[in-house]
Amino acid sequence: FATKLRKSKLMRPNTIRTRLAASQVVVNGWLSIGSSYSAEGVGHSGVHAVTVDLQHGMLDFSDALVMLQALSATPATPMVRVPDLDPAKIMHLLDAGAYGIICPMISTPEQTKTLVDACRYPPHGNRSFGPSRGLLYGGPDYVAQANETVMAIPMIETAEAVDRIEEILDVDGVDMVYLGPNDMAFALDGHVGHPRPKSEAALLHVLKAATRRGIPVGIFCGSGEEARTRIEQGFRLVTPGNDFAHLTRSMRAAVQIAL
Repeated sequence: FATKLRKSKLMRPNTIRTRLAASQVVVNGWLSIGSSYSAEGVGHSGVHAVTVDLQHGMLDFSDALVMLQALSATPATPMVRVPDLDPAKIMHLLDAGAYGIICPMISTPEQTKTLVDACRYPPHGNRSFGPSRGLLYGGPDYVAQANETVMAIPMIETAEAVDRIEEILDVDGVDMVYLGPNDMAFALDGHVGHPRPKSEAALLHVLKAATRRGIPVGIFCGSGEEARTRIEQGFRLVTPGNDFAHLTRSMRAAVQIAL
């Protein structure tokens, strides 16, 4: 009975962490449409994680909250891409039940430390106490286990971040880095078209530096085919497009078939 009681109090696991620890790839859904119905559907699609996008998605905190609630009924681990490096917003979304925070436009080790500190309770960070929905989703021992479960993920997408990647990776508590290929293409190639020789070389440079340290690397992809290529290159988490792209692509294909 005591063993069963202890197991019942274990925090809900972070599937991203467990898959990475088992040398498995993580496929990540991406939500830009503010809909709990869509979130629930994507969470049941076979992906291992789902990211609610508050940076470029057409949604706000109220939308994100119900989407995180909908994801609770699915096997997928919920993450959020925050709009910017704002510790208060980061803490609020963690309290709402996000198990990972992807923060855009991280370019320096100082910014990286600010992100990590916002994701960790003292003494390892400065996250304020008030887990709210985190307790409902994670379980009664959420506070004790959150630092080892929640993921702090800086998004690398600027020329400065590429130049300072070793310093960024030196920051204790970085669980993964996530690459934004389009902003990196703007920064290094001057456009988001193809080919992108400079930014592509930078992506692989960051991948090599992180892999050497045992830090997994994720990346946004335009399709399942591109995601497969990135996996072959060594990326550990891939996002094969967002909900809006899949919706419109599928609708265009249906129209073409119908006509």
